[in-house]
Amino acid sequence: MRFAIFGLPAAVLVLLLVTLSGDSITVTRPPQPAVSAVPAAAAPLPSPTTSPPPSPSPTFHDGDGRFGAFITTRSQAVALTFDDGPDPINTPKLLAMLRERHIHATFCMVGFRVRDRPDLVRAIHADGHTLCNHSWQHLLNLAQRDDTYIDWDLRHTNDMIHAAVGTDVPIRYFRAPGGNFTPALVAKARSLGMDSISWDVDPRDWEHTHDNGASAHISRVVNHVKGHTRPGSIVLSHDNGQPNTITAYQYLLPWLQERFTLAGLPTAGL
Repeated sequence: MRFAIFGLPAAVLVLLLVTLSGDSITVTRPPQPAVSAVPAAAAPLPSPTTSPPPSPSPTFHDGDGRFGAFITTRSQAVALTFDDGPDPINTPKLLAMLRERHIHATFCMVGFRVRDRPDLVRAIHADGHTLCNHSWQHLLNLAQRDDTYIDWDLRHTNDMIHAAVGTDVPIRYFRAPGGNFTPALVAKARSLGMDSISWDVDPRDWEHTHDNGASAHISRVVNHVKGHTRPGSIVLSHDNGQPNTITAYQYLLPWLQERFTLAGLPTAGL
């Protein structure tokens, strides 16, 4: 018996082996490849995403002032510190003067003023100055408030600063209003990653009652800073609400720069 195989697709080509035996047809399939008894290795699973290592905890030292606050920079550098701002009029003038002489300072800022003028906080940071928490509303009795309020005050001020400049910008310093530190307040600041800074040079530029006019006030501020600044000094001054201070520093900046290294407090802490 003869068979004609037509119409098989060329792609099949399974090599049918046809054996004719009488009237029956035996179809022999091609041999199949042997299956290994050893299972194939599974594809490796992707490595779990690992979080970046946490930032190292700040290193703290006891300060050389009362209750562990710092009154000097612990170096030869002199730190100029300006409190209570940012001030919409005085702070830009002060920044321009510092920028012209390539001087970096430290700005201790009040939280609600930071909230109101984040543009000035950004300008301070952009010029390379060090940022300092000076409490939310400058309560001179801050240390006597309850722990819940103090915690909120310091955290909220830091939050406002970070809202202006970004959460990655360090806020490593705290200054109590009026310099009214207590051991508990210094400990609270430290728990939030901040060294407490006081000062050893205070021209009392905020006090005008004993001066006979602006010229006398400016002369007193200038003479005090010149007479008391030493290597390592932290100098206290105010940009908020003190236009005469800005005038005083027009005379002080060149005088200080000729005699001292002027630097912002280090962002790594003291």
